Amino acid sequence: MIQRLLPPPGPARLLNLATLINTAGNGLWLTVNVLYLTRVVGFSPREVGFGLTAATAVCVVASTPMGYLADRFGPRRMQIACFAALSLLTAAMLPVRTFGAFVAVAALTALADAGQRGARGALIAGVIPADQRVRARAFLRVTTNVGISVGAALAGIALAVDTPTAYRLVILGNAVSFAAAALVGTRLPAVAPVPAGPGPRLVALRDRPYLAFVALDGLMSMHFDILNIVLPLWIVSHTHAPAWLAAVLLLVNTTMVVAWQVRAARGTEELSGAARASRSAGLFVGGACLIFAASAGVPTWAAVTLLIAGALVHVVGELRQSAGGWGISFGLAPAHAQGQYQATYGMGAQFGRMLAPALLTWLVLDHGTAGWLVLAVLFATLAAAVPPVVTWAASHRPRPATA
Repeated sequence: MIQRLLPPPGPARLLNLATLINTAGNGLWLTVNVLYLTRVVGFSPREVGFGLTAATAVCVVASTPMGYLADRFGPRRMQIACFAALSLLTAAMLPVRTFGAFVAVAALTALADAGQRGARGALIAGVIPADQRVRARAFLRVTTNVGISVGAALAGIALAVDTPTAYRLVILGNAVSFAAAALVGTRLPAVAPVPAGPGPRLVALRDRPYLAFVALDGLMSMHFDILNIVLPLWIVSHTHAPAWLAAVLLLVNTTMVVAWQVRAARGTEELSGAARASRSAGLFVGGACLIFAASAGVPTWAAVTLLIAGALVHVVGELRQSAGGWGISFGLAPAHAQGQYQATYGMGAQFGRMLAPALLTWLVLDHGTAGWLVLAVLFATLAAAVPPVVTWAASHRPRPATA
């Protein structure tokens, strides 16, 4: 079973090891960050929310330029430098006591994070054969889920102790994880920098067919926040299901991703297969929205059954969208600009996740079943537009459309 969750020895396995270490540290920080910043440092929840939103905005804006730098200076060098910077910036959060310092450190952290994300995409394209890149991304997503879960479990110890020292040790643990990931990165093969070609530097931002795909996929990515933001509130306010079911649904999702993401990526190495996967993802996510809507006002047993069924249907859509997006993003990116194209692809998802909390809660919590119906139509429509956009984009590519 363990072997099925590991890629073959070589660069792909080293990438997964670095990702496991990094995401375990992320799990530590994500679990305690709000409590540390409010209860230990003394910021208000509104200040914390503003600071984290500002950091996300920096990451969105910086994604493509940082991907461009990864292409120019070499993705391995860029990733190691960004991991080292993230280690120092994470530790720099410990002496922060003013709101201005918090925003500054959070923004610089987001900038370095955008750099390592763009470098990772270019690194995959540089060290993994073209027909294995989507599979490699699938393994990385499995590893990310495992790493965050491990980090969250370890952070639970700090939450149980509930002292400022325990929280600070968690932050130091996250800083150490970035430094360790940088060390693992030094064992990866070097990828030669790609000289800038003639014409505009940020070509991904001028590629209208690709940007259309990024916009569609980014808006589709709003559904990732259904389980962790919308459903907990929906369960307690509109159904007779117990509140703890929200945790069960998250566990179901994580387990399914770990068990099935690699298998769900099969057939998405080619653009045609990836586009079909994206289209089917919208149907599954839309169907899950309809099932969630049906859980309102029914007996407890029926609500629990419907919510679990909806979560299972939803995760199939999640698996298919992820795999389809990877295949399309690699397949449409020119070889000399994989870094900025992969960073631009990630920018779309981040933008969608920025919109999701406000839009999804407004639709579902304020409008109930009608809001779920709107979301079902929205996700199905967005996904249905992906294949023609991919066809449009592929017609502008002189090379074979292989991921």
